[in-house]
Formats: sequence, structure tokens, C-alpha cells
Amino acid sequence: MYRPTGKGWGEAVSGRVDEGNKPGGQAGGGGKPTTNITLHGGPVITATNNIYIIWYGSWASGTQSILTDFASSIGGSPYFNINQSYYNSANVHVPGTVSYMGSTTDAYSQGPASTSLSDTQIQNIVQIALNNHAFGANPDPNGIYFVLTSADVHKSGFGTSYCGWHTAATMNGVDVKYSFVGDPAVQYPGNCGQQVTGPNGNSGADAMASVFAHELEEETTDPDLNAWYDRSGAENGDKCAWNFGTTYKAANGALANMKLGTRDYLIQQNWSALTQACRLAK
Repeated sequence: MYRPTGKGWGEAVSGRVDEGNKPGGQAGGGGKPTTNITLHGGPVITATNNIYIIWYGSWASGTQSILTDFASSIGGSPYFNINQSYYNSANVHVPGTVSYMGSTTDAYSQGPASTSLSDTQIQNIVQIALNNHAFGANPDPNGIYFVLTSADVHKSGFGTSYCGWHTAATMNGVDVKYSFVGDPAVQYPGNCGQQVTGPNGNSGADAMASVFAHELEEETTDPDLNAWYDRSGAENGDKCAWNFGTTYKAANGALANMKLGTRDYLIQQNWSALTQACRLAK
């Protein structure tokens, strides 16, 4: 039995697809749905999931609007409601509600874009936002803080070992859940993106939306890396990585598999604890 690391498969398992990444740019066939996923006693988020975004680096407004629309539209969707199949040890289920609470910017607080950010520096970025009260006086225990890095930012392991990850740490006395997702448009478009042109015409944002969803569902069902995972350490998002299910063509000819709000997206499927299978809807 292996525990999850938040970066995909259990740390003792090698040669597996990690957090929405296709190592070496190989074609994504989709996840490792080989064993059932079970509860290991840890908590899940049983209140409304509150999304906070930290835009790290230099961003184009078009990229920001696509991802903001995604964060604002995913709550209550048939896709996110798959997470309602997960529950804690008291049999309280994850709700289908998500609220986008706002964003802040961080213009390279950890050094030039060429600096390769470490995992510790990602935590530092979250801590800076909290210390500056960017999202209120105190951290939100039901919050998920997403550090999204722009296409020019280098991150150790990004694009070669993973496209995103999630974890938690005690900050200002609160168990803070946070996640990293990078924009792969410049450095690793083939490793972290499924198609050259996405349904919104923005290769970076369209690729990030799927990884964003992956991390959101894992933060919801396994926030402290001790709740829902299988015997190899794969969380619900990992089990369906690069598995998109039934697709259709968006207006621009790109593949999509769901409409959230006014936009089409190509989002990986999520693993249902009820049916023990990858799905696009509950």
C-alpha cells in the first residue's frame, strides 16, 4: 500500500503518469483505473469548496478570463457532482457546490521568471498572499488556493514530472489546502496539453483547465493526502488522467467534452467512488 504524494502516483511507484502529465510527451491514453479507491480515514471537504487564485508572473487577460470562467462555472455541474460520491468517516458527503472567491497577483516575488521555483517557494507564494490579507483577515479552512504560474515561469519538475500538484500545510494556524498549476504553452505544450488548439483557442489556458479540474477534485476528496486513494496511492484525479471520454467538436473545430457556462472545455474524466469508473457526470 502506498500513500499519495499529491503529485500523482504513490512516491514508491515509478514509471507512472503523474498529475496530468504525459512523461516525454507520450500520447495520453488515460489514467490507471486498476483498483478500487477507498477511504483511509482522513478528512474530505464537506462544505462549499472555495476557490482562490494567485496569478504568479505576467498574464494575458484572455488566459485569465478563461480560467476564471472555469472556476466560476464548475460548481454544481454534472461533472463536479461526481465528487458527491465521496464522504468522510462520519458518512458526510462532499457537496457539489464550489464558489470562486477571487484572485490576487504576484509579480515574481520569488525572483525572475528564469528562476526555477521549488515546492517551498510555491508555499511561500501562498503565505505571502495570506500575510497580505489578499483574501481576507484569516485563511479559509474550506479554501483551495491555486498558484497559477504564467508561461514564462520555470518550476522544478514542471512538464517533466507533472503539470500540477496539490498539498496542504499549516499557515497562520489553519490547515491550508493549496495547489500548483503551470501554463505549459511555451515550455511543455506537448507534455501538458492534449491538443494544439483548444476549444477556447488558447493552448495554455485550455490545457490548464483540465489540470485545474484534476487538482480541484483531489483537494476536495483527499485534501491532507490521507483520505481517498487506491492501493498504489492514486487519487481520484490520477485514476482518470488523460482520459476524456466522449468528445465533440467545438465551434473552432477543437475537441471538447463539456460546456460550463458559455464555454466549451476538454476536461479529463473523474473517478466515481460509487461506480468505481471514470465518468464525465454523476
